[in-house]
Amino acid sequence: MKISTKGRYGLTIMMELAARTGEGPTSLKSIAERNQLSEHYLEQLIAPLRNAGLVKSIRGAYGGYILAGDPATVTAGDVIRVLEGPISPVDFTEEDDPAKRDLWLRIRDGIADVLDSTTLKDLITFQDQEKKDSYMFYI
Repeated sequence: MKISTKGRYGLTIMMELAARTGEGPTSLKSIAERNQLSEHYLEQLIAPLRNAGLVKSIRGAYGGYILAGDPATVTAGDVIRVLEGPISPVDFTEEDDPAKRDLWLRIRDGIADVLDSTTLKDLITFQDQEKKDSYMFYI
């Protein structure tokens, strides 16, 4: 299964909002600038996330978006399914060889398990730890 830019950028949006939980709304412009992404493209991705109830929009001069739930309860699987559709590495039918079908099902279930057991809080905690563990060398 290959995750497209929709899924990757959607996770970026969600991680940014999760990292700023409790700080008020965050604009897509600021997310786009921090991550060097197209604001226009992020606008296309935020609508399905809002329609799915994962984010809330706040209107006004200081408006933007906030995470609709707790970062510890929203999973990567929630985001990927909204933006990419069902998780399946390959299309198969009931007529396929049972051994191959079993393999595809196990792969699908393994991917789903990882995505569904990884929360936004896990992702931002890992990201913060990576920043702390990185070293700066000067010559």
